[in-house]
Amino acid sequence: MIFRRLCSSLTRSNLHYPSFSKKPTSQVPLFTLGPILHIQNCHNPCKSQKLCVAPRFLSSSVQMEDARRPLAVPIPALEKADKSELLRALETSLGSPFSVDPIHPNPSPMIIVISGPSGVGKDAVIKRLREIRAGLHFVVTATSRSMRPGEVNGRDYFFVSKEEFLSMIEKDELLEYALVYGDYKGIPKQQIREFMAKGNDIVLRVDIQGAKTLRRILGNSAVFIFLVAENELALVQRLIDRKTETKEALLVRIATAREEVKHVKSFDYVVVNEEGKLENAVKMVESIIDAEKAKVQQRRAVI
Repeated sequence: MIFRRLCSSLTRSNLHYPSFSKKPTSQVPLFTLGPILHIQNCHNPCKSQKLCVAPRFLSSSVQMEDARRPLAVPIPALEKADKSELLRALETSLGSPFSVDPIHPNPSPMIIVISGPSGVGKDAVIKRLREIRAGLHFVVTATSRSMRPGEVNGRDYFFVSKEEFLSMIEKDELLEYALVYGDYKGIPKQQIREFMAKGNDIVLRVDIQGAKTLRRILGNSAVFIFLVAENELALVQRLIDRKTETKEALLVRIATAREEVKHVKSFDYVVVNEEGKLENAVKMVESIIDAEKAKVQQRRAVI
């Protein structure tokens, strides 16, 4: 009803939309900031009444956006174009040059902890890794035990007196240390920091007790590898063949080894070092290192 009255009033006064544009004004014209409103069929109230909204043709923001859009560049035929010419055309079409930065950053230096029961061949695996794999630093452990035949100070261990070892503990110079079979063994911190700063991966050879301590200190920031023999009998035979212990010490080592095998679930990987197949064990350790290097989420150890 109100709508019909409005239309009738407009018809009687002969007011139509174009008349608005005839009124002089110094202000911004009406409806210039939005859609234009048309009232149709007001002169004929019998016909259906409706409001029509006419959209603006182009906004200034759309015109500016089109002006910023890069011009299309023809891309030459792939089978005929020079590669450098094709690359330039592709870069221009995409609006930015192709980056030469690595898609994924180079892996950070990591710490590899190798452990296992006595007689499993930890030293043999590490010696072979040292020969064939670059970029690894094998930390030399400090120990208070006596030097065995064939061992070299600074290569196999840093042999120190018990008093010197206790002094290193007091100065907080060791990442980890333990009393093993009556003698101290420990890992110097400075050695690890120095070689990680050079980009080297760090290999730590520790016993089961040391690995447990390192897991508590390093958490999941290091890789823990557990070396085992193919079976218990093979392990005992290796201990016998070493001929480095008395009967009493041999019994202690065998009993200890039986308990140490139970800790395998605390490690990330297990590698079988079968008698006569050292290369297989070494290749498996290398594969583990390569797999860790290829992970999207890298382990990052801070000492």
